[in-house]
Amino acid sequence: MQPKYKRILLKLSGEALAAGGEGILNDTFLTRVAGVLSRLLAEGVEIGVIVGAGNIWRGRQGVGMDRTRGDYMGMLATSINALALSDAFLRAGIDARVMCAIQMPEIGEYYTRDAAVRHLEAGRVVIFAGGLGRPYFSTDTAGALRAVEIGADAVLMAKNIDGVYTADPKTDPTAKKIDKITYSEVLARGLRVIDTTATALSMDNKLPTLVFGLDDPDNIYRAAMGEELGTLITE
Repeated sequence: MQPKYKRILLKLSGEALAAGGEGILNDTFLTRVAGVLSRLLAEGVEIGVIVGAGNIWRGRQGVGMDRTRGDYMGMLATSINALALSDAFLRAGIDARVMCAIQMPEIGEYYTRDAAVRHLEAGRVVIFAGGLGRPYFSTDTAGALRAVEIGADAVLMAKNIDGVYTADPKTDPTAKKIDKITYSEVLARGLRVIDTTATALSMDNKLPTLVFGLDDPDNIYRAAMGEELGTLITE
């Protein structure tokens, strides 16, 4: 079976990396994710990863705080997660590179599109840290933009929910899971699984997004290989 996607941008939820543990990161879970990516690399899939920071910091926590400062705190939190991922990947024998949107040479390389593509073509996993390096942009938007820049075939969005629902299933027992939907419908129906900027950017660039649960890391492999799971969002 051939992979459905040759080059992917994997968006990992920060909350999912905690995987129900008592701390902010679950090392056993990270090791399982690394094992799945190793299998995909062996299948010839090129992998970029962008990680959120919800396990460490969310801007709304800083009540009364200046929004810009709060967002920069979130960018630093994504960098912590990126380093944790790179460590897990390297221990699994994966050649990985952290690329930062903010210049932090001791943490990782400064992001440029050409350097990122060279790493991908060389078989390295590229971990994008620091979001877009600018406040007011989420890691959803950063993921969509990086995916477009590197020419990814799709964004695989691994979250702590198994797809897009008609409403929040945590608060609405009548919410139903949606298997396929267009970006226009997502915007029209006000579904908040992806922020509106990322939705519009992906729609304009004909970039599909597959939203699925990270409760089982093997879902990443299944998604990249083309198995039907989660919710597929297309133009």
